[in-house]
Amino acid sequence: MTAGHPGLDRERRRVAVRGLVQGVGFRPFVHTLAGELGLAGTVTNTGEGVLVEVEGSPDALAAFCRRVAGDAPPLAQVHSVEHAPLAVTGATGFRIVPSRPDGPRTTLIPPDTAVCADCLAELADPADRRHRHPFISCTDCGPRHTIVTGLPYDRANTTMAGFPMCPDCAREYTDPANRRFHAQPVACHACGPRLALTVPGRPDLDGEQALAEARRLLADGAILAVKGIGGYHLACDARDAAAVALLRRRKRRGDKPFAVMARDLATVERLLPVDPVERELLTGPVKPIVLLRRTGLPVPEGVAPGSPDLGVMLPYTPLHHLLLAAPGPDLLVMTSANLSGEPIVTEDREALERLAPLVDGWLTHDRPIHVPCEDSVVRVVDGEQLPLRRSRGYAPLPVPLPVPVRPALAVGGDLKNTFALARDGYAWLSGHIGDMDDLATLRAFDRAVEQLGTVSGVRPELLVADRHPGYRSLRHAERTAAGRPVHRVQHHHAHIAAVMAEHGLDGGHPVLGVAFDGTGYGEDGAIWGGEVLLADYDGFRRLAHLGYVPLPGGDAAVERPYRTALAHLRAAGLSWLPRLPPVRACAAEELALLERQLERRLNCVPTSSMGRLFDAVSALAGVCQRAGYEAQAAIELEAAACAFVRTGGYAFGLSARAGGWTADPSPVLAAVVADVTAGAPAGLVAARFHHAVAELVRRICAAVRERHGTTTVALSGGVFANALLSSACASGLREDGFTVLRHRRVPPNDGGLALGQLMVAARSSATREE
Repeated sequence: MTAGHPGLDRERRRVAVRGLVQGVGFRPFVHTLAGELGLAGTVTNTGEGVLVEVEGSPDALAAFCRRVAGDAPPLAQVHSVEHAPLAVTGATGFRIVPSRPDGPRTTLIPPDTAVCADCLAELADPADRRHRHPFISCTDCGPRHTIVTGLPYDRANTTMAGFPMCPDCAREYTDPANRRFHAQPVACHACGPRLALTVPGRPDLDGEQALAEARRLLADGAILAVKGIGGYHLACDARDAAAVALLRRRKRRGDKPFAVMARDLATVERLLPVDPVERELLTGPVKPIVLLRRTGLPVPEGVAPGSPDLGVMLPYTPLHHLLLAAPGPDLLVMTSANLSGEPIVTEDREALERLAPLVDGWLTHDRPIHVPCEDSVVRVVDGEQLPLRRSRGYAPLPVPLPVPVRPALAVGGDLKNTFALARDGYAWLSGHIGDMDDLATLRAFDRAVEQLGTVSGVRPELLVADRHPGYRSLRHAERTAAGRPVHRVQHHHAHIAAVMAEHGLDGGHPVLGVAFDGTGYGEDGAIWGGEVLLADYDGFRRLAHLGYVPLPGGDAAVERPYRTALAHLRAAGLSWLPRLPPVRACAAEELALLERQLERRLNCVPTSSMGRLFDAVSALAGVCQRAGYEAQAAIELEAAACAFVRTGGYAFGLSARAGGWTADPSPVLAAVVADVTAGAPAGLVAARFHHAVAELVRRICAAVRERHGTTTVALSGGVFANALLSSACASGLREDGFTVLRHRRVPPNDGGLALGQLMVAARSSATREE
């Protein structure tokens, strides 16, 4: 029987759909599907997802329950479909009814999505009423996460609430056959946000005049603050070396690379080779910054000095497309609008005040940004995606967990901070917060925790932090615990647990975890960072590590790699030859002081850090003596190695000890000194060192397998953001018969730490409760 004709062959069901089903056109899809199958009923948003009450023939109901997940819209992710029988009412027709704001709030909010092809076609069509509308969007694209102020996901609970729809937009919004049916950000020239350009000493401009003048200013070498989806960018013509240098000076950027935004894929492919996976990332719905391996000098050196890669993205908002259209620059530097280390600017008044020393003008609009969200950064290693910053386009999508957890907040680390909220089988990871070294970042952290708690419905019963007693993230967790337990997790254990979690391991069998990074607080009070652990979620055994070297002055050594090199030379029993680059870089007075400091072990913390060893070799090879940003010395060492990848390597010493092994870098350092003094190119030294590290990993893993039988290796820590090293380690280990796990969903650096913290704390909590 058809809908509206009650009879014996008729049923009614309550269908609850959970997952990413709000803000993705799911209710319009359900409306269309019900009509196609001749079903009656209603669909509504709730705090838990989408609720459907549907009535019709048993065959049609069965098809509906099957297709509601299988035929879902492109941006939807259906995690569960539950249905229960209801009493038949004889209803006719199918309606979308107002959302239900009561009850638990556990639905998923979609991330911001790049403007779709259909909207771009309308944007370029002079006959379309949204021709050149800078905020065009539909159910398949546009802002979501950054405009949501509450649940359910309705216009009233977004920053579009202040823009009442005009009659034309309202008609589209209520038309089931329209692509903008119940699309919450829907707007047009008549009723949507408006552009404005502010330049000191000139009258403000709006609309098309603002856009045209902004393009002209950029072409003339100006620096503009451009308001985007998740915050302001600083923009300039990437082909204008003087403009790039000016932006670098004003932002106090040092030598840290800038990312660029290209007009289109053809522009990118004229600059650099792009492989199929990179092309898919560049053109897909996320459009992150993709690190492409540099060949030659496609842009002024000042864009990414010393880097092996150029960070490239394509326009992901209609405003970006309009800004990059001809005439005007086809390649813009697009970097977060802040002073280095500070949170991204989102508020208009704050932008006018804080960015005034940095820019020549502001291209802004009047739609508020509720949730700050930086651009995501990814690279492709061995044909697979490796996230380096998981933010816009990914946050706040949850990561499924292999085991259920109690409600918890993991606060991550102090660098590249990302926190996570979790409950049951999911972890909601925040976007990139930044370095927890100032009050502004801590406040941004608190606001982000509150916002993500609102949309996830997680009320933490447990807080999780790093064990480092000096971490601000730990102290912040302790201050805000309000009687809840704070569980501390060792840094490198968390790194390995994060890899295990994203690969779905339940912890039943330990893995061999290789955790290489710059800094992590060790159980013996030393600074770890060159670790091989036998680990599961319950705990770990430290089976191997780099030999300890005294690090003089802590952060001073990190910022001045030549000091780290001198400390490593002394620990290896090697002379400070005057012709060695780090010796030449160190003033005579400082050299004498450093010698006494190392001799007496004054303010020298022992470290097994692989990251610091990369710094030391970078300085010894003459690549980098002073680091203006995190990992600069290692990044530039990788760049130097790229031209010599097929060379042989050095070799570490490896000695057995009670329960494990110690890797001695002394033979490597001696060989580096010999090569440098013989005049070997820096790239050759760099390549041989990378080869040595990869071979060390293979030797240790083979020795551990022989003793413990472990055949799965997990690679994590910031050092494995190095594509050259990650690829060499993975290929060598696979040749040796190992299963190799690398990050694909969260970064290998401290941006992925919170996921591992959750897994260790969740299992530990369950054990204590048992």
